[in-house]
Amino acid sequence: KFSVLAFFVAGLFSNHGPLYFVSTKTSFSKLGLTCHIAKIHSEASVEKNAKEIKDYIEEIYWGSKKRVLLLGHSKGGVDAAAALSIYWSDLKDKVAGLAIAQSPYGGSPIASDILREGQLGDYVNIRKLMEILICKVIKGDMQALEDLTYKRRKEFLKKHHLPRELPVVSFHTEAGITPAVLATLSHIAHAELPLTAPLSDGQPARLPVVMPLGAVMAACAQLLRVRYSEKSDGVVARCDAEAPGSVVVRPKRKLDHAWMVYSSLNDDPSEADAAQVCEALLTLVVEVGQKKRRELSMKDE
Repeated sequence: KFSVLAFFVAGLFSNHGPLYFVSTKTSFSKLGLTCHIAKIHSEASVEKNAKEIKDYIEEIYWGSKKRVLLLGHSKGGVDAAAALSIYWSDLKDKVAGLAIAQSPYGGSPIASDILREGQLGDYVNIRKLMEILICKVIKGDMQALEDLTYKRRKEFLKKHHLPRELPVVSFHTEAGITPAVLATLSHIAHAELPLTAPLSDGQPARLPVVMPLGAVMAACAQLLRVRYSEKSDGVVARCDAEAPGSVVVRPKRKLDHAWMVYSSLNDDPSEADAAQVCEALLTLVVEVGQKKRRELSMKDE
């Protein structure tokens, strides 16, 4: 019987992707590990989500008397890390460790370029499109995207550090950018976005959207490679995805930023899917925690 619980925090736009972490939760449940998926507004600011995650952890802990293992993907990793950085005095006895996967811990070049004057956002009006999408269509907060820029992350990390005694694992990947990958439409993301006009019963109508994520991620990774000479998963540069002091996992396999969402659709048994990788990451977090406790007890002696 497990003495911990798993708590998943998904990334930006995750409220609109029906498959996000669901297969991972199912796999963990089959192993006998209780799992929770954070029900937060993924397009809210980092500090707002940090407070909600803190409240969730306390509620889970007092209901189960088990410590919580957090795993955050993309912005979810930033939100989870922020909760532990800001509220550690309240959470230190309730949290067993943290894994951040493909998270822009140091910031995202995509977010910075979209929002910075004279950059990508100006050339193709991406900034305005993102504002309409986040604020008008899915009722989010542009602060969510701004919080992932290099400027905002630098300001935040100056004030809030991850506790040294917290076991932390960082996982990051590189997207393939070969011509075959750039041309592929094999990785398809399904999402549902609300329409502005409500139905007759007052509920907003929802529009199903299908996106060729594999090709989009490959194109973004190619752009970042040319523009900044940095390897990335298509959204997060590998150099920005490592929390200082963490144990870092850098797989050689080419995996883009959206892989955590759509890998459950992969039926190739020879390749690990997101659930297996999440299991390995949380196992590593537990091992890191055990090592840290041994080191601390030796210092006390």
